[in-house]
Amino acid sequence: MNTLSYVTVDVFTSSRFEGNPLAVISDARGLSDSAMQKIATEFNYSEVTFVLPPEDPQNSAHVRIFTPTMEIPFAGHPNVGTAYVLGQQPEIFGKPVGDTLRFEEKAGIVEVSLKRSGGKVVAAAIRAPQPLTIGDTIAAETIARCVSIDPSVIVSTTHAPVFASVGLNFAVAELNGLEALAAARPDLAGFQGAAGRQATNGHDFSLFLYVRTSDDPWHIRARMFAPLDNVPEDPATGSASAALGAYLVSLAPDRDMNVRITIEQGVEMGRRSIIALDVVKSGGIVTDVVISGSCVPVMRGEIGLQD
Repeated sequence: MNTLSYVTVDVFTSSRFEGNPLAVISDARGLSDSAMQKIATEFNYSEVTFVLPPEDPQNSAHVRIFTPTMEIPFAGHPNVGTAYVLGQQPEIFGKPVGDTLRFEEKAGIVEVSLKRSGGKVVAAAIRAPQPLTIGDTIAAETIARCVSIDPSVIVSTTHAPVFASVGLNFAVAELNGLEALAAARPDLAGFQGAAGRQATNGHDFSLFLYVRTSDDPWHIRARMFAPLDNVPEDPATGSASAALGAYLVSLAPDRDMNVRITIEQGVEMGRRSIIALDVVKSGGIVTDVVISGSCVPVMRGEIGLQD
């Protein structure tokens, strides 16, 4: 029987068994789309990545990202974790690993900077592949049904619940405190109803809830629910964090800003994650979003393939 090697890492954390787990297939040549999806479903992580040689030799690799139910065009923690795994190797498809990687993905080119300590890669930073786009607003009652909360705890002072994306679309909504955030429980029927009425690009209806305070508005607590993707709750969601961070900076009154945002996620799951965002706004337009975080290795092994 042929075998396929894999590595798992915990992303957006410096402690094993916290953060968001990711499986990386660092050489997926020869795998069909169907096989990739079956492997991702078997792992049942929020995402699994499959690394292939780049179509353009100027790039480092072609990276495909699968949830348990579908392929998606972009995601944060899979890029950070894949870069960390590839950064441990001396080369990628015959090319030496430097400090900067370029991944070809469905959403576009994702640029990655590797962060080293004592000569070893310990973290990675990625640049969002698409500019901020804002979609339709969403009724508070729709959000409330999705997570079994009262609509009154949804805050619309800064913005109404809305779709936002820098490469992958999420519904984002602010709640009025940590108690409301902790009370959220995904309701499958609510999500099915929301997905039936609201069009998203690239994946099913996924909801990013957050809380922040006026004392420290750039330190945010969040939770992400995607039960239609077989991810009842995700412990760290870089793509949603980046979309939210870019949107909040776009709404700030300053026309020029360079903001460091910290998003803490996964606390209620016992898998605390720390996602760092650096968002640049120039002339009233968000021009750059960089997502960064640490990683730790967890497992390695082999998948048996049929001869």
